[in-house]
Amino acid sequence: MVKKILAIQGSSLKKINVNTDTSFFLGLEAQKRNYEILYYEPKDLSFVDGKVIVEALKVIFVNKINKPIRIVEKKTLNLLDVKIILIRNEPPFNQQYINTTFILDYISKKVKIVNNPKSLREVPEKLFSLRLIKYMPPTLISENLETIKTFFKKNKKVVIKPIESFSGNDVKLLTKFQKKTISRYIKKYNHIMFQKFIPKIHKGDKRVFIINGKIKGAISRVPKKGSILSNISKGALAKKISLNLKEKKISRIVANELNKQKIYFAGIDFVQGKLIGDINVTSPTGLKTYYDLTGINLAKYFFDNI
Repeated sequence: MVKKILAIQGSSLKKINVNTDTSFFLGLEAQKRNYEILYYEPKDLSFVDGKVIVEALKVIFVNKINKPIRIVEKKTLNLLDVKIILIRNEPPFNQQYINTTFILDYISKKVKIVNNPKSLREVPEKLFSLRLIKYMPPTLISENLETIKTFFKKNKKVVIKPIESFSGNDVKLLTKFQKKTISRYIKKYNHIMFQKFIPKIHKGDKRVFIINGKIKGAISRVPKKGSILSNISKGALAKKISLNLKEKKISRIVANELNKQKIYFAGIDFVQGKLIGDINVTSPTGLKTYYDLTGINLAKYFFDNI
């Protein structure tokens, strides 16, 4: 019998929080379907004389808090021997990330890769949202201080987001143009996204799960007191939620766009009925939290339709 192998390209296993981690949640479902799980980091990926090789860890995921991951052995593997590869390492979408997409692209017509590596390059998370600007709050992407200053004069309270950031890292609310702070951000990150502040963020955002071109569910994430960050990793509280008609309509439009781009799994976020510009395709999260809130296991749909 030919083994079914699922390879997960992830960040360090030490970073996995089994209570919330979507990669772990997907791995558990794959194991129920008799997949062998091999886990590797981007640094473990190589192109060797026409072969894509990884130094991987064969792991067993166990749904127990004290010992959730058991490493069985280290294996050198030709990824052509794998049935499915999940690209699940965290952003930033830096040069290392881009390099892995080019390496994996070499075998993408012979192995199922989610999300498709070429598609990941063509759907940069914050920049792809520019084609959806009419559904977003007033938005600027720039590193020109005069242009940024004009945007602040018009919009007063502004949220600044580094293009390559993730999980709410270095996202900041400014109530006026602060040249020193913004210059420091530009020096570190180059182009920055600026958005008019939406005050109802204190009531939470809405994270929508898109799988296989379909809207499959949503949760709300309410920032902790005094914060504007709706990321679970930043202390936000998750709640059950439903989408209104406007949000469903926009979600379908985004889902169709992503389906055209061969993006299988994505997460999009609304605040007060507005898309906030993060089209999460590199490592979408929230499936375990959605299951905890609703009892609906979207990992089953994920593998049923892959």
